[in-house]
Amino acid sequence: MTLALIQTDETAADPSCRPASARRPSALLQREGAHDVYVPIPDDFELDFGGKLTQKQVVGRLHGKPNAPLVVVAGGISADRYVHRTETKGLGWWSGAVGVRAPIDLTRYRVLAFDFAPEFGDKVKEPQAPLTITTQDQARLLALLLDHLGVDKVAAFIGCSYGGMIALAFGEIYPDWAEQLVVVSAAHRPHPLATAWRGIQRRILQLGVETGRVDQAVGLARELAMTTYRTPEEFDSRFDSEAPSHAGQAYPVCDYLKSRGKAYRDRTSPNRWLTLSDSIDRHRVEPEAITAPVTLIGFNSDRLCPIEDMAELADRLPNLWRFVRADSLYGHDAFLKEDKFVGEILTSVLKDVDQ
Repeated sequence: MTLALIQTDETAADPSCRPASARRPSALLQREGAHDVYVPIPDDFELDFGGKLTQKQVVGRLHGKPNAPLVVVAGGISADRYVHRTETKGLGWWSGAVGVRAPIDLTRYRVLAFDFAPEFGDKVKEPQAPLTITTQDQARLLALLLDHLGVDKVAAFIGCSYGGMIALAFGEIYPDWAEQLVVVSAAHRPHPLATAWRGIQRRILQLGVETGRVDQAVGLARELAMTTYRTPEEFDSRFDSEAPSHAGQAYPVCDYLKSRGKAYRDRTSPNRWLTLSDSIDRHRVEPEAITAPVTLIGFNSDRLCPIEDMAELADRLPNLWRFVRADSLYGHDAFLKEDKFVGEILTSVLKDVDQ
């Protein structure tokens, strides 16, 4: 991070240009229990490819021990700020890794998770068209949260899937803000075959919008997505291939996929999905620019983020701590399913964080 000796008004408004000494820890970091943090987005905040966000604020959520070392956690495009089981939201999206006495131990660390842009919810006015948002844009929104909280150093940024892409972008833009990055199932670029799969999903969503069949489109796109998150071996072990009695009837695997698609309809909107799906395929970072120590975790069965891409990332990182790869039945979703394996690595990575 470049520190300016004399701050202009412009650099004072930009977290990347603000000296660490200018940040004063917020009282929000001292509060007990899980609570939300709302930070206004400056009027002059422009997206990398031009345009503005329609939302007026970025929202994060603090969990864990007050005044403890801060760990940022981010997941896939379905993830949100509810990373852990809370009093208001039931099970969080990564309760297997974040919790009391869990690998990311809420009795030892303060955990910050945040909602990706564009925002989503019943009271949210959604953009009329998809936005062009980069992982660097998401990293800059996180920086607004960190600056508001007065966080001088992030003890670790742990990102999985899309969150791992954001972690890499954060490390590229703010090389001194995070003491270490832990990147799970993400690389410095998307694979063309994964882009092809997501491109089909986007065309399904666009067709649903054009024909007024939004719910069906979201469900069908999710069904296709599920076939890319998991592995052929898992599907073979779970589902009988016996045919139904008549053509047009569903096979057992199809019933499963339809249920997953139906369950996802309330989790997103077409424009938000189109925005975040495009953001994945637009993702690019220069590994050589990331100077923070990096731990990589990948799975040999992951088809969305092939292990070869993570190996290339490992070769190009100037400060790779370790690259751990493993077999898994669960493909890209392994970070959500392989709790013991991932947990042991996270415990090892965080054991030396100062308390």
